[in-house]
Amino acid sequence: EGLELVSLAENVTYRVTDRRDGTAYALRLHRPWYHTHDELVSERAWVRALADAGIAVQMPMRTRDGQEYASVAIAGTGEKRFAGLARWTTGRVLAQVLRETTDTGIAEQHFARLGAVTAALHDQAAAWRPPAGFARNALDADGFMGEAPHWGPFWDHEGLSGAERRLVLETRERLHAALARLEQQPDVYSMIHADMHPGNVLVDGDGLTIIDFDDAAWGWHAYDIAVALVHKHGPALEAFQRAYVTGYRSVRPISEQTLMLLPMFRLVRGLAQIGWYHQRPELNRAAKFEETKAVVLDQCLSIGREI
Repeated sequence: EGLELVSLAENVTYRVTDRRDGTAYALRLHRPWYHTHDELVSERAWVRALADAGIAVQMPMRTRDGQEYASVAIAGTGEKRFAGLARWTTGRVLAQVLRETTDTGIAEQHFARLGAVTAALHDQAAAWRPPAGFARNALDADGFMGEAPHWGPFWDHEGLSGAERRLVLETRERLHAALARLEQQPDVYSMIHADMHPGNVLVDGDGLTIIDFDDAAWGWHAYDIAVALVHKHGPALEAFQRAYVTGYRSVRPISEQTLMLLPMFRLVRGLAQIGWYHQRPELNRAAKFEETKAVVLDQCLSIGREI
C-alpha cells in the first residue's frame, strides 16, 4: 500500500492507496486527548446515518474484525492513538476554489449549494434518533462559555492584555446568559458538524462533500451556519450570507429569529478559536491569532454589548 501524508494538524491524516486495485482511503490518527473511543464510534454512527440519508460524506470503513477503529502505539511519543479509515473523496477543497474565484456570482453559487447541503444535514439530525450508548459533547451555554469550555479557556491566552482579558470575560458572561435562554428543541438544536467552513467541504462538479466530523457535537443549527460564513467580512459577507440562506431555504425553513443570532454565533466562534489557539501553542499560529483577536475584540465592543 502507498502512504502519503496529507495533513499534520490536530489529527494526522494520510492518503492510503491499495496497490491491488488502486482504491484510495483516508487514514486518520486521532489526537489522544480530544475524544474517547465511545465518542469516536458515535461520530461514525452519525456519519453513516447521514450517508444513508443521501448526504455526501466520507464513508467510514471498518477494520478486518469489524471494529470502527484500531488502537495503535506511537513509538516516538509513547502515545496510544485510534486509527480510523474512510473512503477517499475526490474533489477540491472549497476554500481553495473560493480563493481562486474572482467571479462573485460563482462564489455565491457555491455558498448557495453549501446552504442546501447544511439544511439537508440539519433535516436528518433533527429527526434522527441516535443509537443506544451514543456519546458526544454538547456545545451549549457551558460548552461554549462555561468555566471549562470545550475548546479551552480563551480568556487565558497570553496574547490578551489585561484590559482585553477583562473585555473578553465580560463578553463571556453576557454570551453565557444569552445562550442559556435559547431553546433546544430538535428543529433548532441537534447534532451539528460544528466546523463546516469551506476548508472542510470538497467540490466535485456541482456536488459538495462534507468532511472532517471531528468536532461534531450537540449544538444549535445557527452555529453551523455562522461557522460557514465566519471568515468573510464586509460586503462579501452580506452577499454570501444571502446566497447561503437562499440555498438553505430551498431545502429547509429558517426563521428570521435564527438569522438574527448569526452575529452572536460568529463572535462565539471567534472566542472558541482563541481558545483553540491557546490549547495548541505548538502550532505557532501567532499571525492568525492576531487577526482573529482584532476581529473578536471589535465584535466584543459592538455585538457583545448589545446581547
